[in-house]
Order: sequence, then structure tokens, then C-alpha cells
Amino acid sequence: MTTMRQDAWTQDEDLLLAEVVLRYIREGKTQLAAFEEVGKRLSRTAAACGFRWNSYVRKQYKTGIELAKKQRKELRKTGKESQRSEETCNPAESKLSLREVISFLQKLEQNGNVEQLQKENEQLRKKVELLEEKIMELENEKTSLEQHIQEVEDDYRSLMEIMERARKMVVLQESEKEKKVKFQMDRNGNLERLEK
Repeated sequence: MTTMRQDAWTQDEDLLLAEVVLRYIREGKTQLAAFEEVGKRLSRTAAACGFRWNSYVRKQYKTGIELAKKQRKELRKTGKESQRSEETCNPAESKLSLREVISFLQKLEQNGNVEQLQKENEQLRKKVELLEEKIMELENEKTSLEQHIQEVEDDYRSLMEIMERARKMVVLQESEKEKKVKFQMDRNGNLERLEK
């Protein structure tokens, strides 16, 4: 029985792990099977390989994973999946994988996906311009409404001042009436205040 390694991972080991997992994804196999293969080759447990993949390596190969998934779909369409599953990992395959990536990107460009992305980009740009115009219109309307509100508030204050002056004038007039006192002379010749 061989002892399992527990030392730190090297860049070469990370690269081997990524290549095998991406190949398994492309071929439609499980990642667990890829971890087992890598574990045997590196004298590590499948669990250690899985942990390394999920905690560190996978984050560096997001685009590679997406590409491998797309290639898997293409392989399923063309029926080449069974042929791929029988291949073994060797140095020549890594060169082949690079060629596959290049050919895939060329196909993408030829199929007009670039043009489609440009059209979508132009549509989004026009949409942004329309939204910016709408924002300007709404800001102008907001400014107009704020001015109108200010005018209404000024008119309200003026009205309240007028009403306050009118109230004070009424109170003054009533108090002046109360101040006028009437007197009457009594029999003895003394002035006497008359009550209202």
C-alpha cells in the first residue's frame, strides 16, 4: 500500500488536475472520476484532489470550464463523445486541447456570434441613450415642480400674513370700542361711569 501525500500542491500538480477535470467535463464524465484519476497519478486521495479543485483551481479556470461544457454539447451533437471517452491523457493531448480551443474560437467568430454581440451592444447603447434622455426629461419636470411648489408656499405665506393682519385689525377695533368709556353726571355733580 502506498502512502498518500500531504505536502503542498505545486503548479504542475494544479495544471494536471485542471487538465484532467476539464477533459472529463468535455467527455461528459463525472468530476469525481477525474479526482480519482488525478489522485492515483499524484499519490493523493480523491477527496484531497476534489478539495483542491473546489477551493482553488476551479476559480482560475472558469472560462475553461464553460468552454469544456460547450465542447461537450458539440461532441454530443456530432456523436464523437464515445471516441473521446476512450482516449487517455498524454502530452500530445494538451496540444490537441489548445488546437480545439483555437478552432472553437474561430468557429465562434465565423458563426457570427461576434456580430451578434456587436448588435446587442449597439442595442444596449441605444437603450442607455434613451434612458439618459428620459432621466433629463424627468429632472427638468422635477425642477419645474419644485419651482411651482415654492411659488405655492410663497403664496400661502402671503395669504397667512394678510389673514393675520386682518385678525389683528379686528381685535384692535374691538379693543378701541371697549376703551371708549361713557360717563354721566349724578345728582351731586359727580361723574359716574356707565356700563355697557
